[in-house]
Amino acid sequence: MKPYRRRASTLSVRRTLRRRGAQPKVVALGGGMGLSASLAALRRITGDLTAVVTVADDGGSSGRLREELGVLPPGDLRKALAALCGDDDWGQTWARVIQHRFQSKGEINGHAVGNLLIVALWEQLGDPVQALDLVGRLLGAQGRVLPMSAVPLELQALVKGHDPERPDDVDTVRGQATVALTPGDVQSVHLVPNDPPAVPEAVEAVLDADWVVLGPGSWFSSVIPHLLVPQLLDALAETKARKVLSLNLAPQPGETEGFSPQRHLEVLGRHAPKLALDVVLADEAAVPDRESLADAAKRLGAAVELAPVAGPDGSAKHDPELLAAAYDRIFRMHGRIGPWR
Repeated sequence: MKPYRRRASTLSVRRTLRRRGAQPKVVALGGGMGLSASLAALRRITGDLTAVVTVADDGGSSGRLREELGVLPPGDLRKALAALCGDDDWGQTWARVIQHRFQSKGEINGHAVGNLLIVALWEQLGDPVQALDLVGRLLGAQGRVLPMSAVPLELQALVKGHDPERPDDVDTVRGQATVALTPGDVQSVHLVPNDPPAVPEAVEAVLDADWVVLGPGSWFSSVIPHLLVPQLLDALAETKARKVLSLNLAPQPGETEGFSPQRHLEVLGRHAPKLALDVVLADEAAVPDRESLADAAKRLGAAVELAPVAGPDGSAKHDPELLAAAYDRIFRMHGRIGPWR
C-alpha cells in the first residue's frame, strides 16, 4: 500500500460528499478553534456526530466563570455547539448569538452569551450533559457536545528554556492559557488531577463509533489532553472504530514553535505509547518531508493521506468543505467493507 494518496480529481465538493445508505458514527476529540474546524467539516458528511471537548481552559470568560462558580469551563463547549449549527437562518443566527461577547466597563465585559447560557442551565439542571443537550436542541445543532471529564482540569507542562536566561532548565508551567503561549520547548504535559473521571457518555460514544477524529488544534493544550484521561484512553484502545489524526496547517507560536509535522506525531506517541492510529491527514503544502512523516505515522500504525484542506486566504485555517471532502474520502477508502451500521 502506498503511504500517500492524492485526490483523483477536482469534482465539486458537494458531489464528492454525496452519501448512500446509513451514515458513519463519528466522534471528534479536541477543543477550541481546531475542533470547531473539524466539526464544521464533519457535520457536512454525517448526521451522527459527537464532539468530546477538553475542559482545562482557564483563560478569559471561561476562566472567570470557572474561578467564581467552580464550574467546568464552558468556552470550548460553546465553540463546538456553534460549529454544529446549521447553515440555515436559525442555525447561523443562534451561532452568532452564543458567540457574542459583551463589551462594557463593568464585570460582564468579555463574557460570551453562550458561556452564560450554558452555566445557567448547569445550575438549573445540575447535570452538565443534560444541559448541553438542551442547548444543542435550542440551537438545532447537528450533533452532540460532551465534556471529556466531569471535573474542571488544570493543564501543566514541563518546559525547557521557559526562562530565556536559563535555556537548559526545565520549569513547570501551569494553566492551559499559559501553556498554549509558552516560550521554550514543551517536553510533556499532564493533568491535575492526574486520574480525572471521564464523562460516561463520552466513553460510550468512543466505544460505539465507526470513526474517531483527533485534531486539528493546539497540540499540547487541546489535542493531547484527551489521551491523559485514563478511561478515554482505554476506550480509544478498546474501540473497534478507525482513528484519524488531523494535523495542523502550521506550527503554533508558543507550544509547537518550530515543530515539523512528524514531530507532532512523535510527541503524541510519547504521551500515549499504546495508542494506534489508522490514518494521519495532512495538507499537501504543509509537509516538506513526506518520507519522514510517513515513517512517523507508520510507527503509530497509520497511513498518511495528503489533501488540500487549507483555506483560500493563506491563513493557517482549514477550509470546511475541503476538509469535509478529505474526511469523506478517508472514511470511504479506509472504512470497513459494507454499509455503515
